[in-house]
Amino acid sequence: MRLSSLYEALCKRRARGQKSLAVLLDPDHLNEAGCRHLLELSESHPIDYFFVGGSLVMNSHQASLIRLIKSRSAVPVLLFPSHSLHLDSQADGILLLSLISGRNPEFLIGQHVIAAPLLRASELQILPTGYMLVDTGRQTTASYISGTTPLPYDKPNIAACTAMAGEQLGLRLMYLDGGSGAMYPVAPTMIRAVRHAVDVPLIVGGGINTAEKAQTALAAGADVLVVGNHIEKNPDFLPEVSRIVRTFNSVLDLSM
Repeated sequence: MRLSSLYEALCKRRARGQKSLAVLLDPDHLNEAGCRHLLELSESHPIDYFFVGGSLVMNSHQASLIRLIKSRSAVPVLLFPSHSLHLDSQADGILLLSLISGRNPEFLIGQHVIAAPLLRASELQILPTGYMLVDTGRQTTASYISGTTPLPYDKPNIAACTAMAGEQLGLRLMYLDGGSGAMYPVAPTMIRAVRHAVDVPLIVGGGINTAEKAQTALAAGADVLVVGNHIEKNPDFLPEVSRIVRTFNSVLDLSM
């Protein structure tokens, strides 16, 4: 499989130590007015990626949401699917998630088999991603729908070995996720353990709802910071978290 330009760009950013910001938009929770407001904010407070998807996607808003983003923004749109039904060729790429923290074959390979010919026929850039759910205080929709047990919050070595195995299997990204509405974010000790265990870019999300939590995740080793549920409820958090990522990168540039 040819490496995508999106993946190559992300790897170059990681090699330079630069951080990225992704905003996760759930079609079940975000209406058109809310999306337009976020798009307006992103014009003056830059982000690097829009992730679109969710654990259910109960309505037909995903296609119109992606269409709206593509009409108003040049920011890459990556699908964040939980099912083969959630594919949409309007997007730029797809985080092809394999739920390596669980043992449910449907989400390790089953849905991927169904999606494979559709993805082959599409122009979506494919980013194979080791997806790891982390216990962050309450059961999430993702853990319930997948029928899997999240990684224990205080067991960073389990997360590190899981990520290591995923990298050895050929997955190109790792994604530590506390899930939508997490009570607290992924522990920095776990982020550091995974960062030290693998060389691939590391995405971290779930429970990041303050500037301090964002800074902690970045300092611990997250290459891509994902904010979603909190921004849906509090869009004005976007300028704050965008500034944190840009400041982090500015300090890095000055030190080089």
